[in-house]
Amino acid sequence: MIVKALRVVVGQLVVFISFLTRPSPMQREPAAQAAVDDAASALALYQFHGCPFCVKVRRTLRRLNLPVELRDASGNAEHRQTLLAEGGKIKVPCLRIEEDGQTRWLYESDAINEYLEGRFAAA
Repeated sequence: MIVKALRVVVGQLVVFISFLTRPSPMQREPAAQAAVDDAASALALYQFHGCPFCVKVRRTLRRLNLPVELRDASGNAEHRQTLLAEGGKIKVPCLRIEEDGQTRWLYESDAINEYLEGRFAAA
């Protein structure tokens, strides 16, 4: 019980510090941003609000100015079940990627950030 309470407090502290130090969004020409917005619509991030690894990915999303749908796998039973049924495990962060009619599930914050950087940093 104490460990759970401590985890919640530390998680909220991480979120607060991240808010105070959040990066500025990348600026793009309107046409380039529209193309990025369209490409990002095929992505969804399954996450827990206070998870430090999820915060790390959300910071990358903000810095790259990516409007990716955030799905709470902790407080939303439907998102949690989808993550388990389609992704194979309840582990966050997890990026759901729809490309060429295929759905791919990418776990691990470093792998997700590498994918996002590779796909959108130069856009």
